[in-house]
Amino acid sequence: MAIPCPGKPVRGSQTGAPIMAAFDLLGRRWAMGIIWNLSSGAATFRSLQSACETISPSILNSRLKDLREAGLIDRSDDGYILTPMGEELFQILTPFGDWAIKWAKDVTNESAEYWDNYRKSDTKK
Repeated sequence: MAIPCPGKPVRGSQTGAPIMAAFDLLGRRWAMGIIWNLSSGAATFRSLQSACETISPSILNSRLKDLREAGLIDRSDDGYILTPMGEELFQILTPFGDWAIKWAKDVTNESAEYWDNYRKSDTKK
């Protein structure tokens, strides 16, 4: 399957609006998890598979191919890494993560302290 491309029909947009193409790409199973795990540095296929816990080798291979084709990750001597565009995307998504914590506090039964501790452990990556 080809990666979503701005200007061509994608999920949610027949015109292929760039934001919808980006959402289509990032909404694919495990795409965001791979980007998240690479935000802390290079990782090999095996270490990514371990970090993503339940990802199958075939899905990981497909997502790595998609994200490489999209210019968000690349290969280095140390494994897979975020490209400058991938790093920029991660920085843009960081405030979204902050919003998600606020949202979680509003819609779950967990205490605010639980989510504050979650945020602290999450940023130690």
